[in-house]
Order: sequence, then C-alpha cells, then structure tokens
Amino acid sequence: MSLPNSLSNSQVTLYTGPNCHLCEQAKALLYPLLTERGLRLVEVNVQTDAELQKKYAIRIPVVALANGQEKGWPFTAAQIGRLLDGAD
Repeated sequence: MSLPNSLSNSQVTLYTGPNCHLCEQAKALLYPLLTERGLRLVEVNVQTDAELQKKYAIRIPVVALANGQEKGWPFTAAQIGRLLDGAD
C-alpha cells in the first residue's frame, strides 16, 4: 500500500480503523475544512495492511498530508488548517 508521500497534493489521508468513534469525530471535523479548500479526504483503514496497522493502530485517527506531515488525534480544525497552510 502506498504511503502518504506518494499521494496527490489535492488529497488528505485519514488513517482510521473499524468501529472507531474518534475517527467519526475526525471526519466530521475534516470534511467542511477540506471541502472549502477543494481537497479530497481519502480514508484508509489500517486493518487492511499489516505495515499500516503496526504504524498507526494505537494512534488513529491520523491525518497525513502528501508531504509526509502527520497529525494524530486529538486535533482541532484550527490545527489542521495550520497544517494545510504550511503544506501549500
């Protein structure tokens, strides 16, 4: 599976897991922010890949940008906004 540095700059990856209520909260926070910036959210379930599961299992949800920057939960819309601004 490709890691964040191979992703397009027009998308943001959210590493998630099954039955993750924090992941649902993260998506609710991210969708409006990304929509206003014209970015697409790509959700990746870490349970589908052993390497991702090892790296992210206890940290989800994690937002990852194409440039390799990451922000784990908890995060606010303002924090993600600043992360995105630094990525431009």
